[in-house]
Amino acid sequence: MSERILIVEDEQPIIDLLRLVLEREGLVDIAEANTVAEALASAKASSPALILLDVMLPDGDGFTLATHLREFTSAPILFLTARSGDLEKLTGFGVGGDDYVTKPFNPLEVVARIKAHLRRSAVSILAPDENATEVFDWGGFRLSEAEGVLEVDGRAVAIPAREFQLLTYLCRNPGRVFSKRQLYRLVWGEESLGESDDNTVQVHIHRLREKIEPRPGQPQYLVTMRGLGYKLLPPETGAR
Repeated sequence: MSERILIVEDEQPIIDLLRLVLEREGLVDIAEANTVAEALASAKASSPALILLDVMLPDGDGFTLATHLREFTSAPILFLTARSGDLEKLTGFGVGGDDYVTKPFNPLEVVARIKAHLRRSAVSILAPDENATEVFDWGGFRLSEAEGVLEVDGRAVAIPAREFQLLTYLCRNPGRVFSKRQLYRLVWGEESLGESDDNTVQVHIHRLREKIEPRPGQPQYLVTMRGLGYKLLPPETGAR
């Protein structure tokens, strides 16, 4: 692989460790930045294929930086931080992050995640599927697979590509229960590597509920099956 990876981290020993492991895996095109200002300049100049981003930086925070990065790049952003609370993870995904790895971390796991994201981004998930013709109508929300449009109460709602993929898959399989790891394998296209991937699915479910549910805290479409996973109720059950 020759894709450039930008590491944004103010602790040089962590950068050196990641660089060593990445280079051993053939990922040798690595840029580094220690501050928000350096990261923005580097990302604009070199168009990285993936960004490893610490949350706590000397001149700002990674969450704010991610919002600025999303103004000009769709490269996967992997947050790498000691802040492991649910609120921080929700914030990270909410500002456009694609993954969240907490310190201390196993560098081999980080490399595995980087490789997985690079493989996924090699084929644009935004490209329309020529065979996608179905329109799914749940009453309160309507999803057009071919057009890539989600409407809630008759109004178009902006939805990121991965959330759209997840909702499309659930609409294609109404009433079926999926565990977090099943959804990660079926929608993300990779085997789950553990708790972080489970949290990724959980956050995406949360964000879908915020869009399609009249009362996200009391979902009537996308429900939790305690101890089993999630399922999207069939239209006749979930419709208002």
